Amino acid sequence: MINRNIRMVISLLFLSITIISLNACGTGNESEQKEMENTNTGASIDEASLTTAGNIVAEGANTGLSIGNKLLTPPEATATQATETAAEPIMQLSTYEVNHMTAGSIVDKERLNVTDITSLFSVSPISEDILGRINGISYKENNQIKPAQLRHLRILHKGFDGESHVGELIVNEALADTVCGILKELYENNYPIEKMHLVDEYGGDDDRSMADNNSSAFNYRVVAGTTHLSKHSLGLAIDINPRYNPYIRTGKNGETIIDPSNGSAYADRNNSFAYKIDKNDLAYKLFTSHGFTWGGSWNTVKDYQHFEFTR
Repeated sequence: MINRNIRMVISLLFLSITIISLNACGTGNESEQKEMENTNTGASIDEASLTTAGNIVAEGANTGLSIGNKLLTPPEATATQATETAAEPIMQLSTYEVNHMTAGSIVDKERLNVTDITSLFSVSPISEDILGRINGISYKENNQIKPAQLRHLRILHKGFDGESHVGELIVNEALADTVCGILKELYENNYPIEKMHLVDEYGGDDDRSMADNNSSAFNYRVVAGTTHLSKHSLGLAIDINPRYNPYIRTGKNGETIIDPSNGSAYADRNNSFAYKIDKNDLAYKLFTSHGFTWGGSWNTVKDYQHFEFTR
């Protein structure tokens, strides 16, 4: 029945177009039109028949009928289908995927399929993989600290670009959970930390790391300008945004030395500027409330980036 109707529709449409064309051009006569009607349908076509044909075409379009290989689809349905095709689902990020991103990677919070970000702040023993990255660089064979006494932290931090970044650092096992908790609280309060890579990414060169404004912790080295081991050597200190919070000391000839050197614009702490650590700063409040001392409070030198564990 449907196929019969379709054939009828095709004939009727063809005839209607022909009749309209003849009338428009003004070249046909009544007998020629009669002959055309008889040839295509074997019957005369009245207004009611054309109305019925139109209804059938409309019905075919609404129900998905096809003529040959062409689907009769109303314009509205086509537009809707195009919209539905364009709307692709957002791919979700799992905890596993985030925990395998390299430091510095941006985490799209809209894609984050995590109800509790605690799982993205982890403390782990030094694995063979991590030891392979630090051995001979930030870690050197010594009698003071062993890899088993250190912990690797993976965290999120808010970058200067406002994005969530993956960060990592190594600290002493005695304060690993405390530091991890502090960094989580800083992140939740949108505290900006530009970078947090292991100092090994800079060849263990503290000057290079500071100049790049990299926040770091463990590095087996002496205090700059001395022969004494730094608290960083034991994983008991952390530096935050060092370029904006430089280490300032007096040299042997009485000159002022600023580390990193590209942080000299931030040596005058009477000035106001972004990323400045002072006693009103959240990092200062959190670290000092958990048993750390701040280098900015020292008398002989000033190390505004530096927090070290003393308890």
